[in-house]
Amino acid sequence: MLFSPLTILVFLIFVFSFLFLFLFIHIGIITIAFERIGLTEGQTFAFLLISLLGSNINIPIKRMPLPAHEPFGMTADFFGMKYPVPMQNPREMIIAINVGGAIVPFILSCYLIQRWGILLEPLFGIFSVAVVTYVLAKPVPGVGIALPVFVAPLMAAFVAIFMGPSVHAPSVAYISATMGTLLGADIFHLKDLKKIQAPVASIGGAGTFDGIFLAGIIAVLLA
Repeated sequence: MLFSPLTILVFLIFVFSFLFLFLFIHIGIITIAFERIGLTEGQTFAFLLISLLGSNINIPIKRMPLPAHEPFGMTADFFGMKYPVPMQNPREMIIAINVGGAIVPFILSCYLIQRWGILLEPLFGIFSVAVVTYVLAKPVPGVGIALPVFVAPLMAAFVAIFMGPSVHAPSVAYISATMGTLLGADIFHLKDLKKIQAPVASIGGAGTFDGIFLAGIIAVLLA
């Protein structure tokens, strides 16, 4: 079967146009979300760049020996989502903190609290989201701590609206979603890390980075 070079060119233009449109809409939504919490376009770009680069940086803070066990490899199923688990048999676990998924959201949350002079609402939101995410988050062997994506943003948006109509509601929603998820899903589950049996456990890293980042965006938009 022969294909015209023109047909291939049109197909490639269509693919690249689709990807460009997807990225344009995606970045546009993120920009709108961060404008609602008071960031400029330049600050939003810097935040996204640092978050992206920082998501690949894990700062080791502790080494933990693991009990001997048989190597395993499987596909874990959690809330309808399948997580591929590589064949592995780690003898120790390195506990680290992820820059993009933990440190950057923490700094931005502190900045928002200081800028808008809010404290009670974010603390109440963080506590509420942390309790819910702690209950629903479960350790998945070989993968990490798994949590349904929309739990944190829905809870954070509800708290932000419940606290009363305010221009600070988007900021409260972002702080509640990101810090609440970090506490409830990661930090409060540190005692369960041995159940994961993974060579590296990153606070705010891997899939949790995506969860925390998306939780902040969705919560802001909902609020």
